[in-house]
Amino acid sequence: MGIKINDQTFEKNLEKNLNDDFMRAAMVKAQDLISKNRTNVLSQLGDGNFREWQKLSGEVRAHVLENLDFYLTQFSENVIKNGGNVFFAKDAKEASQYVTNLAIERGVKKVVKAKSMVTEEIGLNHAMMDAGVDVKETDLAEYILQLDDWNPPSHMVVPSLHLNKTQIRDVFAKNGYTGNDIPEDLAAFARASLRNEYVTADMGIYGCNFAIAESGAISLISNEGNIDLCTSAPELQVAVMGMERIVATYEDADICISLLARSAVGAKNTSYTTFVNGITEEGAADGAKEFHVVIVDNGRSKVLQSQFREVLQCMRCAACLNVCPVYRQVGGHSYNAIYSGPLGVVLTPLLAGYDDFKELPYMCSLCGECTEVCPSNIPLHSLIHEHKRVLAEEKKASAFWGASMSGAGMVLSRPWMYKLGTSIAPLMTKPLMEDGKIKKGVSILKGWTDKRDLPALEKTRFRDWYESRSKGGDK
Repeated sequence: MGIKINDQTFEKNLEKNLNDDFMRAAMVKAQDLISKNRTNVLSQLGDGNFREWQKLSGEVRAHVLENLDFYLTQFSENVIKNGGNVFFAKDAKEASQYVTNLAIERGVKKVVKAKSMVTEEIGLNHAMMDAGVDVKETDLAEYILQLDDWNPPSHMVVPSLHLNKTQIRDVFAKNGYTGNDIPEDLAAFARASLRNEYVTADMGIYGCNFAIAESGAISLISNEGNIDLCTSAPELQVAVMGMERIVATYEDADICISLLARSAVGAKNTSYTTFVNGITEEGAADGAKEFHVVIVDNGRSKVLQSQFREVLQCMRCAACLNVCPVYRQVGGHSYNAIYSGPLGVVLTPLLAGYDDFKELPYMCSLCGECTEVCPSNIPLHSLIHEHKRVLAEEKKASAFWGASMSGAGMVLSRPWMYKLGTSIAPLMTKPLMEDGKIKKGVSILKGWTDKRDLPALEKTRFRDWYESRSKGGDK
């Protein structure tokens, strides 16, 4: 796996997920619950204060991007001072090869791994398994997905959101579970199964929420404590981070972490906030005896130099997913990428190209809600609009879309043509009508009418009605 999660066409992925009633209901329920919790916890700050925090957080992240070479150098030097090792990987292949080769050289048989989007992005799990290394995901949701034949995540914070408790029970049943589908019992089974994995693992792998340049520390945020076990039990540890996941100081990290927790799950803080600072002291009972940080570029340098650079301010809270009306209807897998929702719409084509993902910018209503809630102050809807501009100018949009926009431009720029078209439209669409709405299955409108009702056009044009009303006619 890597950024792309399957080889199906965009239309096939979309059709499959639109017909998954449970998944769609789960998306609605999760969005409503998380958004409600977020609203409640931010209300304690007051809207004005949140806007100030949002602006400050955006400035913190933007400052780092403006001076990324300096802070990456400072961070890497401090990691080395703390006894660690740093590897800069130009792409996914280099990053995966470095970690895999390290495991082979050290004779690693088993890895315990915490949830990490960037390791999903670079396809690390499958690279290591292909090399004969046993990889165990320890985040509960990721553990479920691993047992379910590496079912890809559908949400950045709640990866197994698309599965219900009965489906999870069935997944566990394939692995020795004999109980019911009570969530507490399922969690207890997972805990008992994973506990021994930590103490028998040869290597721990985790991501990075924020890297602290002034100290060389890696900050990790979780609600389960599995990350802490990955950073304590194995003596060989590897942190994998995107090159943009860095802040200058602990004070900056405090600002970002405070907003991350509130935006991600609607809590003042997560259960565990941990800082890993290289190897432990001689004689320590636990912690890393050998520590490596892999800093991944994988297209980020190119993004940094583009008009899309603000997307690199993202802290992966998924707040944009939790308010997006499109994500609400189609779910994470419809994006066919590790990164979904508005963030995925912006980021995925930048990292993986338009060829496989040129449809993503059109999975957006441009409502702007993602920009409103983003704790890093990223203008997501504007960046999505910019993708559409690039696609149009580079003629990468579909032929039908291009022809449609050209036709619309021709009509809308000629008042007489627009007036004629709106006058005859009710008559022209009459053969398509059935029970006061356009029939389902009409080829050019099929994508809309198969899922929604498209009412018949009114016989009286709005302009004619308005003129009549203005002259004292029909109200």
